[in-house]
Amino acid sequence: MAEVKDVFGQQPHPVEDDLYKEPMRKRRKSDRDQRFRAFPSVEQSALKEYEKLESRTRRVLSNTYQKLIQSVFLDDSIPNGVKYLINRLLVLIEKPTVDPIYIGLFGSTGAGKSSLINAIIQQAMFLPVSGESICTSCIVQVSSGCCAQYEAKIHLLSDQEWREELKNLTKLLHRTEELGREEADAWNRDEAVEEATWKLQMIYGNGAESKNYEELLRAKPKRKIPTSRVITLKAEEAEELSIKLDPYIRTQRRDWDGEATEMHIWPLIKHVEVTLPKSDLIPEGVVLVDIPGTGDFNSKRDEMWKKTIDKCSVIWVISDIERVSGGRAHEDLLNESIKACQRGFCRDVALVVTKADKLHLPEYLRERKAGNQAIQSQREAVLERNEMIKLQRTRILKEKLKRKLPADFKVLEASDLVYTVSAQEYWQQALLTEEETEIPKLREYVRKRLLDKKRRTVTKYVTEAFGLLLLTDSFSSTQNLPNEHLHMSVLRRFAEEKVELLEKAIGHCFACMEQPLQEGVRTARTSYRCILRACLVRSKGNQGFHQTLKAVCLKNGIYASRTLARIDLNEALTQPIYDQIDPVFGSIFRTGKPTGSALMPHIDAFKHSLQEKMTEIGIRSGWKYDSCKKNFLIQEISAILGGLEDHILRRKRRVYESLTASVQSDLKLCYEEAAQITGKKACERMKDAIRRGVDRQVAEGMFERAQERMQHQFQQLKTGIVEKVKGSITTMLTLASSQGDGLYKELADVGSEYKEMEKLHRSLREVAENARLRKGMQEFLLRASPSKAGPPGTSL
Repeated sequence: MAEVKDVFGQQPHPVEDDLYKEPMRKRRKSDRDQRFRAFPSVEQSALKEYEKLESRTRRVLSNTYQKLIQSVFLDDSIPNGVKYLINRLLVLIEKPTVDPIYIGLFGSTGAGKSSLINAIIQQAMFLPVSGESICTSCIVQVSSGCCAQYEAKIHLLSDQEWREELKNLTKLLHRTEELGREEADAWNRDEAVEEATWKLQMIYGNGAESKNYEELLRAKPKRKIPTSRVITLKAEEAEELSIKLDPYIRTQRRDWDGEATEMHIWPLIKHVEVTLPKSDLIPEGVVLVDIPGTGDFNSKRDEMWKKTIDKCSVIWVISDIERVSGGRAHEDLLNESIKACQRGFCRDVALVVTKADKLHLPEYLRERKAGNQAIQSQREAVLERNEMIKLQRTRILKEKLKRKLPADFKVLEASDLVYTVSAQEYWQQALLTEEETEIPKLREYVRKRLLDKKRRTVTKYVTEAFGLLLLTDSFSSTQNLPNEHLHMSVLRRFAEEKVELLEKAIGHCFACMEQPLQEGVRTARTSYRCILRACLVRSKGNQGFHQTLKAVCLKNGIYASRTLARIDLNEALTQPIYDQIDPVFGSIFRTGKPTGSALMPHIDAFKHSLQEKMTEIGIRSGWKYDSCKKNFLIQEISAILGGLEDHILRRKRRVYESLTASVQSDLKLCYEEAAQITGKKACERMKDAIRRGVDRQVAEGMFERAQERMQHQFQQLKTGIVEKVKGSITTMLTLASSQGDGLYKELADVGSEYKEMEKLHRSLREVAENARLRKGMQEFLLRASPSKAGPPGTSL
């Protein structure tokens, strides 16, 4: 049964242990209906039809499962074919409805992420907001659910995770008396020192920064830390929960002298999950994630920062209107978002420009160059300026995406790449209408994403279930036809030949990386000294950089502060290689025609060739055109290769990050050596140690090793794909050819379940057609309705 695990990405339930396990209970109808409150009536109807299809399919699978259980209840040995069916049924029955859609709001300090989330969820001051300083101190996830109350879970670092950070913080604060006055002053002003001092004082009180690691381990925190490492807050109203939550997620000022004890555990907070009751605005299944712009010095929080970005299928880069042109911060965030498209699940990136109501009219009119029509009001100026920004930034963003992503990447076809929003005007509507603030537009985008994902997921689920019922019914009702084994042997040989061709095609796809990798390595070798010099130089020399550089070394080349730009020496050194490989890497994992370097189209072509051969053999062997066996084989092939696609998406991050991981590994001893340097002129001595270490590793082939390790990762991925395909196809054909050979003579009759599943499978098309008709009617009514006027009192 090892093949079953390979195909479906999880270990099947052992028959001996879980054979009599009950499938999960169905969601109550009232709860299901409540999930759709955020959708217009037209979309609600489509969702209910898909929900009904899925629910009925799950019920048919459960009935089939129960029948099989009863038929083998007293048997000592169960044939492999029946074990396969039982495990597959249980996997499908317990499969989640739809994985959440994570939408990451990625922005720098004061960009307005929290204000935007507040407007989207219709709660004006729910998350802490401030236009002057960093407000949200950690990753905050906001979603709606079926709970009756507002709820927040504050997840804390484990004891081991905090000990690791405590050790690094105390190393960072270690100061020798050899420093001169000027060096000591610079040391004290270092941002990393200030941050470390503040964290220790928050947990252990004033004076903690002067204690060593062992002393702090024995010290008692100012507030008791729950052993569960989770703090749960509940409230009947949003405002009540907001007040309770505020001290945990708002960054506290260093001159704070209040009595709130919650603030004392801020450095221990890893992330926060907020769940709203059933919402009329945000559907269940969507998670809005407020992501700080730089990560965190703590290893686990920084790792979570990166993983959170990578699990987002949508990233909105947030930048306020005053910093969107010429600002470096949002450019860095855009680059990080594009990397998420390469290595993670992200398929959609957009720039969301906030505070779009801000405009100084006299200055705008003086600088205005576009258009001949005179501007009559502040409102007209804001709308015109916003439209110009959309056009300009869309063009720039599209050019940037084209340089990094393949030409057929779906985000390049998006009608909206830039949104101009105003949370303040959404509440006041003194200048703009609700629609013109574009908050409703973002909500509509979220709903459409969820609706589309629901449609695709249910279609795949019902289709896979139908294939499984085909197999189950054929096991219990059919016998082998004449020459059955001969035909199956032909199909098996054909599959083996196609697997060999697929292996060659995958090798060809991955071979496309060789030239850009070589060119990238050559560029990296010639440019690494300039890159390193730029990373190690600050505008004020070493002032305020002494311990920050030490923090970089303590974290193997990475320093992620909550307020400064992220420093990653490993990534900077490998950037020339990524500049060369990014377009090709994106092409390998794209979808499209089976040409060039694209991987998935070759797998799809493999699937279609097998299905065509099955149809051909089916006609030749006497199978009816719609026979159970042929349909089962075709459906099961789709299920197998669907699981394979998920496997590839999970593995591509490891492949993509292998370059930086390799460089970081090679430079580890260099970083450790530099981190030990203390005393006079320590900053310059650390820089020299890093330069010498990098020079030595480059001379010994650091970039070439990184190239080899990435190629090795590609080879492992190819081997894994081929092995999974071979094992899965072999298992499937063996099961299909075992019918009538004493597989199980008294297997339960599931004919009625098969017929019902057949009807549900046919209903998929009807549901899709109904959705198209409703959408067409909705669009017609929208076109026929008059457009809304501006807000009251606005001059037009």
